[in-house]
Amino acid sequence: MIPWLIFALVIVPLVVVAFVAARRRTVAAEHPAGETAEDRAEMEREFAESEAYQAKWRDEDKARHDDSS
Repeated sequence: MIPWLIFALVIVPLVVVAFVAARRRTVAAEHPAGETAEDRAEMEREFAESEAYQAKWRDEDKARHDDSS
């Protein structure tokens, strides 16, 4: 009984604290403090360009495979 009590009162809170700390580090790394609205807008524009390029590439690749069949 005592080992389970120690486990519940010590180990579980330590695991929770470690998880929360890891989450905070991840969030801080994904959103740097110096990031501005312009930086975010530029990143969104780059993602949109990337998505458009991928869609174009998929269409061309599909056409190539359809032609070769």
